Amino acid sequence: MTTKISIVIPTKNEQKSIGKLIISLNKLTLDILEIIVINDGSTDCTLEVAQQAGATVITHPYSKGNGAAIKTGARAAKGDILIFMDGDGQHKAEDVPRLIEELEQGFDLVVGARQRGSQASFGRSIANKFYNSFASYMTGHKIQDLTSGFRAVKADKFSEFISLLPNGFSYPTTSTMAFFRAGYSVSYIPIHANKREGKSHLKPIKDGIRFLLIIFKVGTLYSPLKIFVPIAFSIFSLGLGYYFYTFLSYGRFTNMSALMFTTSLIIFMVGLVSEQITNLMYNRIDK
Repeated sequence: MTTKISIVIPTKNEQKSIGKLIISLNKLTLDILEIIVINDGSTDCTLEVAQQAGATVITHPYSKGNGAAIKTGARAAKGDILIFMDGDGQHKAEDVPRLIEELEQGFDLVVGARQRGSQASFGRSIANKFYNSFASYMTGHKIQDLTSGFRAVKADKFSEFISLLPNGFSYPTTSTMAFFRAGYSVSYIPIHANKREGKSHLKPIKDGIRFLLIIFKVGTLYSPLKIFVPIAFSIFSLGLGYYFYTFLSYGRFTNMSALMFTTSLIIFMVGLVSEQITNLMYNRIDK
């Protein structure tokens, strides 16, 4: 049987680039079943341009977020393989066959890893390197690009985690970590992303805080104890060191040391409970 491919493109005010992307995709010699554009509350002509280029367009009555658009597209897609890519001109149609070829080597998820010079800004590049390093520590696997939205995935596998995905921009992070946690095979291929056309929807301060929260979400989604144990141990060690200092200097045990010991125990117990909740969540998904 021929493998059918559905391409899902979330968009918001991307009239400058979406038409060219759809035309480029239609020129590929692949068995593309459908190109689904999710019009996430656009106020420009994204809807009309996408329809004229030949895509199936699903419109949100208001902007729900990038992740919500991905979930809408994934639920509507009929293909065996899903290709997710941005509609802002960053991702190249000619890279799609490379993702498909890698997926056919036995992988469940293939991510286009942006190479040097492909990041939108120096600050974002530094942030992504930090995310990649942290996620690699959490999973024990080398993660080359945690936040890339250009990916190919087996539809049946992706459907298992739709309920876990957030409605905002962090869906790539969540889906990648969920695949690793479930024991599925993940691969990366190098890509060079173009500079986006139009204005970015990211807000530096608001999204900077949000990305910091992603770090904690990554940990709690994969293995909470890997975050909570080092923190608890650090506070316990600090309390122990302070105890020795006060005992040797003043011959007494202080309330501050007791507070640190108690805090470290509470943090460890919170991590232990979080670990059990995470295990129960994935067990429910497996069933």
